[in-house]
Amino acid sequence: MSAAKSMLFPSSEDSALLTDINTTPLIDVLLVLLIMLIVTIPPMMHAVNMDVGDGGIGQARERIVVEIDFDGTVLWNDAPVSGIAQLESYLKEAAAKRMQPILQIKAHRRAHYDTVAKVLAATQRNEWHQVDWIDW
Repeated sequence: MSAAKSMLFPSSEDSALLTDINTTPLIDVLLVLLIMLIVTIPPMMHAVNMDVGDGGIGQARERIVVEIDFDGTVLWNDAPVSGIAQLESYLKEAAAKRMQPILQIKAHRRAHYDTVAKVLAATQRNEWHQVDWIDW
């Protein structure tokens, strides 16, 4: 009976052990949460500068459409372009305007990567500020 009594009514030595809380798992969880916070905050702080326009408040901007067909044909507002040099002159002339037009590049999904890359490089060289990509 003394064994059963000791299980029902623990002695004073046993009660000291039962009142202590094991804080090690709590500290581990807090450290994991702190590490997750430290890892995830820097990517959220990077800013992306983006030209969103004036929301249609100002005057309407001209739109220029450059189409790249699957056979490598480049069209400037539905007019065929003879080569990248002529496209560069068109881009330079339009980029020099007071209010730079919005350039829309429309490439066929089977267009050659080389042609698309040359058009994008010409756009970048002439410092276009707003370029929209349209899937065809």
